[in-house]
Amino acid sequence: MDILKKIERFREDEERLKWEGTFVEYLEILKTRPYVAQSAHSRVYNMIKDFGIEEENGVKKYKFFDQQLFGLEEALERLVEEYFHPAAKRLDVRKRILLLMGPVSGGKSTLVTMLKRGLEKYSHTDNGSVFAIKGCPMHEDALHLIPHHLRQDFYEEYGIRIEGNLSPLNMMRLQEEYGGRIEDVVVERVFFSEDKRVGIGTFSPSDPKSQDIADLTGSIDFSTIAEYGSESDPRAYRFDGELNKANRGMMEFQEMLKCDEKFLWHLLSLTQEGNFKAGRFALISADELIVAHTNETEYRSFISNKKNEALHSRIIVIPIPYNLRATEEERIYDKMISESDVNDVHIAPHTLKVAAMFSILTRLKEAKRSDIDLVKKMRLYDGESVEGYNTVDLEELKKEYQDEGMSGIDPRYVINRISSTIIRKENPSINALDVLRSLKEGLDQHPSISQEDRERYLNFISVARKEYDDIAKKEVQKAFVYSYEESAKTLMDNYLDNVEAYCNKNKLRDPLTGEEMNPDEKLMRSIEEQIGISENAKKAFREEILIRISAYARKGKRFDYNSHERLREAIQKKLFADLKDVVKITTSTKTPDEQQLKKVNEVVARLIDEHGYNSTSANELLRYVGSLLNR
Repeated sequence: MDILKKIERFREDEERLKWEGTFVEYLEILKTRPYVAQSAHSRVYNMIKDFGIEEENGVKKYKFFDQQLFGLEEALERLVEEYFHPAAKRLDVRKRILLLMGPVSGGKSTLVTMLKRGLEKYSHTDNGSVFAIKGCPMHEDALHLIPHHLRQDFYEEYGIRIEGNLSPLNMMRLQEEYGGRIEDVVVERVFFSEDKRVGIGTFSPSDPKSQDIADLTGSIDFSTIAEYGSESDPRAYRFDGELNKANRGMMEFQEMLKCDEKFLWHLLSLTQEGNFKAGRFALISADELIVAHTNETEYRSFISNKKNEALHSRIIVIPIPYNLRATEEERIYDKMISESDVNDVHIAPHTLKVAAMFSILTRLKEAKRSDIDLVKKMRLYDGESVEGYNTVDLEELKKEYQDEGMSGIDPRYVINRISSTIIRKENPSINALDVLRSLKEGLDQHPSISQEDRERYLNFISVARKEYDDIAKKEVQKAFVYSYEESAKTLMDNYLDNVEAYCNKNKLRDPLTGEEMNPDEKLMRSIEEQIGISENAKKAFREEILIRISAYARKGKRFDYNSHERLREAIQKKLFADLKDVVKITTSTKTPDEQQLKKVNEVVARLIDEHGYNSTSANELLRYVGSLLNR
């Protein structure tokens, strides 16, 4: 019954939000809430802004897009700051069609859908409320009732600019229903709804020979001509085209660049002058955001056609590339799977991460610097710390190619292969190797991949596999080392004693004999080499550790095993290297003894309880790592 109560509550809220009054009463609302008279572009911008804005690494992050679009922060910042924001300020940008250009499955349609659904919800809020002349099929702004010669006076009194002319239908209604008395015209609050065709429209081109321009601009109602006597009587006209219905909100123009020219010319007038021609009437005013989307190939073909030159300057193109961050790509796959009926299937940890790595590698372009390979570049883009590189290097990489992310493997292909893996697997659990195998098989069936790209992509699958090998070994390493936690802490304490003596140029005292001895260089190097600390860099690394210990001491905190991430990694690797033979024997023997079996069960339990595996995937991981170590 809960859902029925919610439906009832929603209905009650809708009734509560409804408002109807005279034009005079509407003006009273404007005195205290002038923002309700905002333009369509302003409404979209304020909707996005009201959700909240954060800044991360110098890039604005808009919470409005958070749950649906991942890894597109820079593209979205450009969209909001270069289009919506200036358009909301009534700058000339608002007189342009917004064209989202990018590769397939890059998020363009999702972005437009989010704007539509967002406007529907926003129109139910105080800040997003919309008022219109009651009974108007175009839900026209009631301020159009104010004559042109009084609009400057209105601006001085209310601080609101009025643009647009009263529509032919409302001009007639003003005289016939209200006797010309503007103050008596009834105004109502309207709520945007794509389903009810209020404030949100969608136009999709079909066969150019059969599609009628009426789909955009409305049409004559021939059944009423006898009643009204003329085709030029606005009452004999259906104001039901997409441009009519999208007034005050937004219209999505699907496949705009494939559309017949006669449909596009209406957009020229609408975007530049804020009006369009329909039937035998004067120009009809409309205030709406026109958004279209296309891919790069179609766009290049469009701009190469000289006949389309008039539209070029009336379009603002915002590139929407593929996401280039592996962790965000992982979120895309996670979202897609959660929306399916197979979201109860166990997906082993790192499975989606490895698939994401493959996808990102296909989208990146080789760095112009020879010291940065694609794996390093992927890690830098993902916000990882890569030794020897900083944020300046990252910014340089991003500036090298303007079109990076406009090609490569799309998320739909990857999720199709993951879906295929899930369906074919006998047990309800899949791992990274299953998905990489499926991705490889799918390349042979992919219709639009060239032989050259196929070879590149196969190489990226091998690279992703190597990355997974390292991840798998680390995962088992952590689980094994945890069983030797005391050993890890003892090893670290021993290392820190030696580092402190080395940095302070002191001697150590043997705990058994009491004799003085030099710091154990062999021990320190055996640990430092695990994380690639060179002979030249060892002094700086040891001093960094000592500074960290001092900083902790000043704050009254104890420096422990988890206080320095790289040192912890080095200790784990050193311990794991010492334990490697134990791991090899334990994971690969077919008939383990009681002690080995106990160790395996401890590690499996650790993988299940603390790392997110189930029994099947944990045992598969152990067998795989055992095979890696035995090679």
